[in-house]
Amino acid sequence: MARGDLTDDEWAVIEPLLPLGERGPIPGLRRLVNGVMWRFRTGSPCRDMPPYGSWSTDYGRFHLWAGAGVFQALMEAAIVEAAARGQAELGLVSVDSTSARAHHRAAGMMLDPELLETLEKAVAEGKGLLRLRPAKLGRSRGGLTSKVHLSADRRCRPPSFVLTPGQAADSPRFTAVLERIKVRGPVGRSRTRPDAVAADKTYSSRANRAYLRRRKIRAVIPEKTDQAANRKKRGSRGGRPVSHDAASYKERNRAERCINKIKEWRGLATRHDKTPAGYLAGLHLRGAVIWLRSLQPV
Repeated sequence: MARGDLTDDEWAVIEPLLPLGERGPIPGLRRLVNGVMWRFRTGSPCRDMPPYGSWSTDYGRFHLWAGAGVFQALMEAAIVEAAARGQAELGLVSVDSTSARAHHRAAGMMLDPELLETLEKAVAEGKGLLRLRPAKLGRSRGGLTSKVHLSADRRCRPPSFVLTPGQAADSPRFTAVLERIKVRGPVGRSRTRPDAVAADKTYSSRANRAYLRRRKIRAVIPEKTDQAANRKKRGSRGGRPVSHDAASYKERNRAERCINKIKEWRGLATRHDKTPAGYLAGLHLRGAVIWLRSLQPV
């Protein structure tokens, strides 16, 4: 077993969730998953993959599984395993985002949205053999970038990811990140509501606070200075002052520490994949590994 490969215990959790071939189990599955992990961990092209198997087979199967959501299912299975051992809790969840600069290999053809819609309509009316999809790459000061919005629990593990172009604002994705949280226990319904959510002032909007109140989630988000001044200017019509738990807010760094763990894999710190499905699959695979390696023996 090479450095960074899956251990026997980790493979025992992952193996039952991988797809089967038309004629039964696919040989060399563990080697294939380890090869995909090596690729994202080092940020190297598939052609440079060490002897984990045929690089073309690994490349094709990875993108097939990425489109089918297999890697997202792996992360969800790791969360289920943590919940079954009583090691998954949603007392406090932190929300944050990070930008990933796109490598020149990831910068494919950029199309205007109207032109993209016209092309897809033309293809749909034809044979339907080709589908053009936005690459979720955006232009910012750093050039072509993607932005990863995520949540993190108290042990710096990611329950959910949302991928957007790099120039996308953080606050509007707050609800999307929280709605993707799902912790399925051994019995009963899945838990989707944390007790409290910590985030910085970027997420301090009336819409986000109303969403948390509606779901009965405690907000640990400081108020912006201009929002406080505007509320005071309106007097009694401005509403009550925003409560803020300074002690719980100190735990918001869990999200930043989770981002550091994710970016230990160079293929995620810098985006190398052309397709958003491929890059998001790498994020889910990294999330699955973080969850698996945080499990303690029962």
